[in-house]
Parts: sequence; C-alpha cells; structure tokens
Amino acid sequence: MSTCLSITSILAKALNLEPITADEGVLLYTKASLSELMFVANELRKKWHPNQEVTWIIDRNVNITNVCSSGCLFCNFHCSSKSEKAYITTIEEYDQKIATLFELGGDQILLQGGMHPDLGLSFYEDLFRELKKRHPKLKLHALGPPEIVYLSKKAGISYRETLVRLIAAGLDSLPGAGAEILVDDVRSKISRNKCSSQEWLDAMHEAHKLNLTTSATMMLGHIETETQRIEHLIKIRELQDKKPIGTKGFLSFIPWPFQGENTALVKKYRNLAPISSTDYIRFIAIARIVLNNIPNIQASWLTVGTETAQVCLHSGANDLGSIMIEENVVSAAGANHKLDAGLMQLKIRQAGFEPIRRNQHFDKLQ
Repeated sequence: MSTCLSITSILAKALNLEPITADEGVLLYTKASLSELMFVANELRKKWHPNQEVTWIIDRNVNITNVCSSGCLFCNFHCSSKSEKAYITTIEEYDQKIATLFELGGDQILLQGGMHPDLGLSFYEDLFRELKKRHPKLKLHALGPPEIVYLSKKAGISYRETLVRLIAAGLDSLPGAGAEILVDDVRSKISRNKCSSQEWLDAMHEAHKLNLTTSATMMLGHIETETQRIEHLIKIRELQDKKPIGTKGFLSFIPWPFQGENTALVKKYRNLAPISSTDYIRFIAIARIVLNNIPNIQASWLTVGTETAQVCLHSGANDLGSIMIEENVVSAAGANHKLDAGLMQLKIRQAGFEPIRRNQHFDKLQ
C-alpha cells in the first residue's frame, strides 16, 4: 500500500474517532500535508464542538515559591533555598493578588509550586485552608503531578492519600504541569530530579479516580523527537481510557513550545531549533487527531502569539485558555505576549468564532 493511501485510510479512521496507533500517528505527523491535517482536525473539532464557540478563562498564576530542587534545565525562574532571590509568597501578598483577580472578574488562581526542600504536605494543607477561609469563593487550580509525587514521598504516604488531604484542604482541580515529554530518556536529560513518566501518569490516574478535574500538557521543541511527541500523546490517550466511567479525567490538552532564552538547556544543546508557527499549527492538528477521547485542545497564545493561535482555532483547537493576569515561568524564558479580557474576545471574534468565558470545569459562564 502506498504512503498516500495509508494516510488517507488513517485520516478516515481518525474522522470516525477511532484511536490511531503510534506508528500511524508518526506517519501522519511526518508525511501528511499540513492542509490535510488541518482539515481533518477541524472536522474533528466540530464533532466535539458543533457550534462556533471558543472558550477562555480569567484566572491568575501565583507562584507559591521560586525555590525548587528539580533541576530543570529549561527553567530560569527557580533558585535554591540559599539564594538571595528565594521567596515564599506571604498571605498578605496572596490577598493583594486575589483582590485584583476578583476586581477583573475572575475567581481562580493557578497556584504553582516548586519542590521546596523545606515545605511538606502540611504547609500546602494549611495554605489552602487559609486561602479558602479568607476567600470562600476562590477556586484553587493548584500544584501538579510532580508536586503530588514529591509531597507523597516526603510524607511517606500514597498519591491517593496526598490528593485526598489536599482536596479536603481546598484543592479544586489539578493542572497537568510538569509533563514536558513523557519519555524518561528525555526527562533524565532535561529535568533529572522530577518525577518519572510513569509516576506522573500514576499520580494523574489517582486524581481521575477521585474525579478531580485535570488537564494534560506538553512542552515541545527541545531535544525530543517527533516519535517521542507521538508517544507522549498515546500515553495521555491511554490514561484517559482508564478513567472510571462518569469521572472527568482530562478535560483539555495544552501543548506549548519550549521557550529557551538564556536557559541552561539551550546552553547545553546549542543546535536546538525553535518551533515555528507552522510546526505548532501542525502539532495542534495532530493532537486533535490522536487524542480522540479528550474534548478540548488549547492553543498557547502566550508562547506562539495571537495570530498563530487564531490559525490553531481552524486546526483543531477550541480553547485559548487564560488571559494570564500574572505568569512568571515561561516569561522568564522569553514569552512576552499579553492579552486582557477585551482583547481575548476580540481575537476570537476576528478568527470567526464566538468567545465564551468558562471555568476550569469547562462550564460556560455566559
């Protein structure tokens, strides 16, 4: 069978929402034309979302601390606990940031941590309870699988018990942070002290069994191969298949290109080629095609810019995520795009869609 016929048959299979294999995914990714991929991904988007709506959210990123022992070569934000730059956000600072969030119409903070050697599970429980006590309407989209693995090991308890305790303290949903590429050969080179691929997946599986709302992510465009990107997608899809019936599992997938400005990763691997706009659009389409069981695909306007993100809305994406009132990590590595609520809605309309504000559970708020 010719490659052309194979591509046609694989795309037909994908259009029926049938899972394609890793080999089929690699063939599409490397051989299919961009126009073919965009067309099929857009048709699949319409199967999930038959209207012309594109969702977005108002929330605020807040970093609990900039101290982290994971040693990720792509992160310019972290420092050691002995650094003069080291901090732990105070309750008073949270109050100020949350007040601004509420003034702008949002009610959720994306609370990102680091693997701080001096902070254990009880610290996060106390923090979550205090934030919910002070701000009862606040939603906590917090931590991620690497922190769950780290805190559970530190406390000597299971991932499930760690999550149960955090949920009791106020955790509302779990971001898919720290996935990078779910291939250990890559992880051992770019984030040697962070959880393994299987640990990330296992922590997420426990979250799914507890019916936590979760997302999945990918950071692409560094030392990984195209085949490894597909492997990552297949692992995400297979984990989604394992979620108990009636639970939410992964509601969205969010890929973004590696931001390399002044990072140790770029200094170590000098021949890294940045992801182009065309490359990113192609990957968004592939993600929609491979992830036949995840309803929402988000385009990362923060890292690729709004014009590329608008094209992604015709290539399988249906969500543009947050206006990002505050963001520190990828901004420290070169991402500098900005949007407010008005501009977010304008960009969606310019792309030919109706902007619909949502919450983390993808409930419509308007």
